[in-house]
Amino acid sequence: MRTSAARTVNVIVAAVLIAAGAGAVTGCGSEKSGGGSEAPGDGSASPSGVRAREVADAWDGSEAARVWREGYYPMGEAVQLPENAFRDDADKQAYTNQSFVLRGGLAATPPSKKGQVKWQSGGSLELPLMEARTAYEKVARGSDDGPHLTVTGAELGEMTLATSRGPATVPAWLFTLEGYDTPLKRVALSPSKAPAPPIKPAREVSWSELAPLRALVAVAEDGRSVTVLAGHGSCDDGPAVDVLETGGSVVLSATVVGMKDGPCTSELRGRKVTVRLDRPVGERVLLDAFSGRPVPFRDANGPSPS
Repeated sequence: MRTSAARTVNVIVAAVLIAAGAGAVTGCGSEKSGGGSEAPGDGSASPSGVRAREVADAWDGSEAARVWREGYYPMGEAVQLPENAFRDDADKQAYTNQSFVLRGGLAATPPSKKGQVKWQSGGSLELPLMEARTAYEKVARGSDDGPHLTVTGAELGEMTLATSRGPATVPAWLFTLEGYDTPLKRVALSPSKAPAPPIKPAREVSWSELAPLRALVAVAEDGRSVTVLAGHGSCDDGPAVDVLETGGSVVLSATVVGMKDGPCTSELRGRKVTVRLDRPVGERVLLDAFSGRPVPFRDANGPSPS
């Protein structure tokens, strides 16, 4: 169907908001750098800049920020593959399709059993431990028709992953895979409940002024850059992401560059954008200016509740 550029923006905004609510995020594309500061002339008087400041002011020192800093919010993959995975294309396809076969039982975990998150920077947090069966079902969601991976057992162990408070060691179920010398690891905890944001989402505007982000893809090891998935349409030059850094937050403002008038297909696209920061993210809250919420991490096996 053909429609106007203005219509395209409305359709895309609606699609992204629906996808965000359902937790469905996809994307592709090259990387593009964005950056900013609080100095005059950095675009802070633009609609996106004004909104970013409102979001930062609402979050900095808020109860929501306190809850976020004290909770467990993963920013890395919940699954770690065995060493030298995969043996062949069939195994890789099976993992991609989440096609597993279970041979043998999985021990039940007592309902009161707790697991502990231990941050490298200090501090810890106890959370309910996920049962091995639940963890297995989060990995094995596909059909076992065709190529599949065979799980022969599981034991409780540990793994390290990135979180909103830096690297942490967390409990993990170690699943033994037939044909592999080392296990497939899956985090045995669910993230903490996200706090209610202290600010409402932005009103719907043209994506040339402000657009929603779709997901956090990665945080650099040194914390000096983040890669996010930003949406755009089929009649523009792609997304750009600006940043406002404060002592308590990093607010990302996405826009779409070069939106064109005239007939255009209502197609939603995604592109990875790398944003470089003046200093490491650290324990600052990474926020989306459009939604007023923390940017959700996109896990390969589904979006994290964080």
